[in-house]
Amino acid sequence: MSKTLVEMAAEIVTAQSSATGMSIEEVGTALEQTFNVLKNLQQAENSAAEGGGGAAAGKPAVPPEKSILKNKIICLECGQEFRMLSPKHLRSHGLTGREYRAKWGFTMRQPLCAKSLSERRKKAGKARGLPENLRKSIENRRKAKAAKTTKKAAK
Repeated sequence: MSKTLVEMAAEIVTAQSSATGMSIEEVGTALEQTFNVLKNLQQAENSAAEGGGGAAAGKPAVPPEKSILKNKIICLECGQEFRMLSPKHLRSHGLTGREYRAKWGFTMRQPLCAKSLSERRKKAGKARGLPENLRKSIENRRKAKAAKTTKKAAK
C-alpha cells in the first residue's frame, strides 16, 4: 500500500528534525512546506501523465495568443490561471519574464497580466501624470547629453 502525502511529509520532517534541532514551530512550518511541495509535485506528475503538461509535453497549455484574457492570464508552462504572472511563479519554471516572453513569442513590452489589470494600471499612471513626467525626463536627458557633447567639442 502506498503512503499518503501527509505520511511522506511526516517522514521527511522527522528525518530532518532528528538531524538538526528544530523547535515545534519550525517542525510545523517544515511539515506544511514539505506537504505543499509534495502536493505540487504530485499535481505536476499527474498533469504530465494526462498529457496537459505544458512545458513537460513541449507545447503550451493553450495557444499563446489566447493566454492573455480580460480577467486572467494563463501560464503557458503549467496551464494555471492568474491575474498576473509574478516573477516568483516564473522562477518556479526556471524562467525570467524576459525569457518567458521570448520563449512564447511575446514582445518585450507585453505585460504579463490580465488585460483589465493592465488597463487599470495605465489609467492610474495617466492620472498621476506619468506621461508628462516621462516627457520631461527624456527632454532633460537630451539636454544633458547635448551639453556634454558640446563640452567635449570645446576641449
